[in-house]
Amino acid sequence: MTIQEKYIKRCITLAKNGFGTTYPNPMVGSVVVHNDKIIGEGWHYKAGQPHAEVNAIASVRDTSLLEESTIYVSLEPCNHFGKTPPCSDLIIQKGIKKVVIGTVDTFAKVSGAGIQKLMQAGCDVTVGILEKECLELNKRFFTFHNKKRPYIILKWAETKNKYIAPKHTDKRAPVWITNARSRQLVHKWRTEENAILVGGRTVVQDNPKLTSRDWSGQNPVRIIIDKTGKIPDNSYILDRNTKTIILTSKEHTRASDDMLIYETLHSKNDIEEQICTILHKHDIQSVIIEGGAFTLQSFIDKNLWDEARVFTGDSTFINGIEAPSLTGNIVNTQKIVNDVLTVYQND
Repeated sequence: MTIQEKYIKRCITLAKNGFGTTYPNPMVGSVVVHNDKIIGEGWHYKAGQPHAEVNAIASVRDTSLLEESTIYVSLEPCNHFGKTPPCSDLIIQKGIKKVVIGTVDTFAKVSGAGIQKLMQAGCDVTVGILEKECLELNKRFFTFHNKKRPYIILKWAETKNKYIAPKHTDKRAPVWITNARSRQLVHKWRTEENAILVGGRTVVQDNPKLTSRDWSGQNPVRIIIDKTGKIPDNSYILDRNTKTIILTSKEHTRASDDMLIYETLHSKNDIEEQICTILHKHDIQSVIIEGGAFTLQSFIDKNLWDEARVFTGDSTFINGIEAPSLTGNIVNTQKIVNDVLTVYQND
């Protein structure tokens, strides 16, 4: 590992402290190095608060060293006024002459302009250090801005013989494929992503709350595909306790408000693409699609997914609803008590 990679790796580690709190901004980390020693470091804590470079520079005790230092940052310094001033201006103002950047920020308001300003001011700028890792760090942010859709995570649990649910269930007694530890992990994931999506059939059959009640954190926005308007009025997802978006092809008589929003799906052929467009309109950068099998498979068939998290429980059904069929690169496998979690990536 080179010296530059060493410090950009530290930037990535710092940036991860902002996971779940920087939305809609990306996660960014920064360090200031003088004579191969870190003299300042910081990360972006929360949208609206100072950026990583500002926090790193502010943490330097002896500011006279800045002109002889190098600043490392995982993402290109901004060059526009948002809720905070441009970071590129601060770097120039402090007289820092060497800047090492993990990756260019492809967000339209930045997109190389920060790098250009630094170079025009006489800074020695290096770009593309651990670029793959820096892009992975903000995969949700980049997918949202580059592909105009949220980062899509598929999630389901299946039995050892590949069933996602039994044919017939007693609604009074839910059938769990996974153990309590796995189910708690799912609730943790819900606090980390912007939204959760299920089909209307899942709501009718299971009446889920789709909240993160088993983990401390913010509930995701609930997205429900209810093309024919069959969701019962007493469904939990209509309780307005959490922001919910209902996607329907049927003319809806209920009025939208801040907590319950109705969006119209038009044709039958490009439903998944329409859903992505609607979620992008609502500034949703990431979504977990939890079911049912038909909804999951429809996104797989349209190749509209980025990651899949599949639990295999220690059980079998004699018959049932078949689990989705998916092909992707396995990037991680882990045991959770007697369950197996396999994570796939779509190339």
